[in-house]
Amino acid sequence: MKQAEEWQDEATLDPTDWSVAKKRMYQMVDDAIEYLSTLRDRPVWQPMPEDSQQVFNRDLPLKPEDTDQIDAELKTHILPYTMGNVHPRFWAWYMGAGSVSGVIGDFWTSVMNPNLGGGNHSANLVEAQVIDWLKEIVAFPPDASGLLVSGGSMANLVGITVARYHQAGFDIRKEGLSGAKPMVVYASKEVHSSVQKAIEMMGMGSKYLHKVPVNEDYTMDLKALKEMIREDRAAGLHPISVIGTAGTINTGAIDDLEALAEICDAEQLWFHVDGAIGSIAMLSPLVKPQLKGIENADSVTIDLHKWLHMPFEVACTLVRNDKDHRGAFSLIPDYLARNTRGLAAGNLWFSEYGIQLSRRFRALKVWMSLKEHGAEAFGHMISKNIHQAHYLGEIIEQHPHLELVAPIGLDIVCFRYNPGGLTLNELNALNQEIKLQLEEKGTAAPGYTTLGDMYCIRVAIANHRSTKKDFNLLVESILKLGDALSSKG
Repeated sequence: MKQAEEWQDEATLDPTDWSVAKKRMYQMVDDAIEYLSTLRDRPVWQPMPEDSQQVFNRDLPLKPEDTDQIDAELKTHILPYTMGNVHPRFWAWYMGAGSVSGVIGDFWTSVMNPNLGGGNHSANLVEAQVIDWLKEIVAFPPDASGLLVSGGSMANLVGITVARYHQAGFDIRKEGLSGAKPMVVYASKEVHSSVQKAIEMMGMGSKYLHKVPVNEDYTMDLKALKEMIREDRAAGLHPISVIGTAGTINTGAIDDLEALAEICDAEQLWFHVDGAIGSIAMLSPLVKPQLKGIENADSVTIDLHKWLHMPFEVACTLVRNDKDHRGAFSLIPDYLARNTRGLAAGNLWFSEYGIQLSRRFRALKVWMSLKEHGAEAFGHMISKNIHQAHYLGEIIEQHPHLELVAPIGLDIVCFRYNPGGLTLNELNALNQEIKLQLEEKGTAAPGYTTLGDMYCIRVAIANHRSTKKDFNLLVESILKLGDALSSKG
């Protein structure tokens, strides 16, 4: 028994031979660089065969397995069948392509493995600096607060929660919604679904997310918004916030943020900007003028694993008033009480600004990437994607069998193949089949959406690896597939 106790006391999950672990990690780095540098040689996406799927139906491993075999299974059954969003011709769901500098940051994050709930350590200062940089980018005041979160959905939830706290008119954290007049949030019909989820989770009810009609360019109809606010107040409801969108998910439209800020000021409403797509485009001289007014928001969402190309996952909520932000979330039990010295010292505890206590060190990859490339380089990548969107639009307009179905907003191009002589249902089915075959052949991964009753191919170009030749190939492939499919029909 004594020998067993001694063995257990000495047990660890560290390698028994550090030199073997070092060799394995060197090989991992070689494989990773090879993987990223040869992306164009592989399909954008491919379905996983049955034998690979069966690998993930095995029982829990109770004993150690050979690391060479584990690595071989990774290379054989996982790496070839990823989503494909790092590939130069991935333009589907709105995602960035990642970067090597971000990978290095994530690697060191896992090595350090700190908890960013709070405390007196370097990681807190790194996150604080990244938040300060983001405030500088969107022209927020230096004393504004911020929090790095998992993505745009959580960032919107944080912003709307602070809005409700500030606008409730009573201690909503203590009293809840019982007896309160229904609170109303306004956003355009093009608003991201995460906003509705947030309002439902907060107990306000999706019926009180009042969706405002949009103009022909898919921006919010401001006249309709003002009328809806007036009618809701007359009906005894409690309007609390307007959400402007800086880059809608369907078409990339940017609401008139300056006008929305003025409306919110006049109506004493909280102005939240869902800038998951577009707010970081303040770095681009092409887009910055379109975002005028974002600096007047009460809170802003910024998604950094989109157009800033950070590896998943990292986004940010900025809040103009630190007191409101902290007031909406702060809760300090005895075991989190601050000290004036030691590890539990420090004034900045991020657990007071959101719902998470355990938080990953998301800031390091952002800090390292911005320092390595410089903010201007990211602005150039954003401008490049916008030019590419208009380049694609020009190709589409030049061909009689292709048509744009919405204005090009930011970096999003919505179009369809239309040879003429087909009903709406036939066109929808044809374009859906074209899109699916592009994926299945591994040629490209565009997205899709429905505008009105039209199914359309949606190309969201948030990819620093894309070049003009990729869009030429996309169009050539769509025409070839469309001609073949429509001739059969």
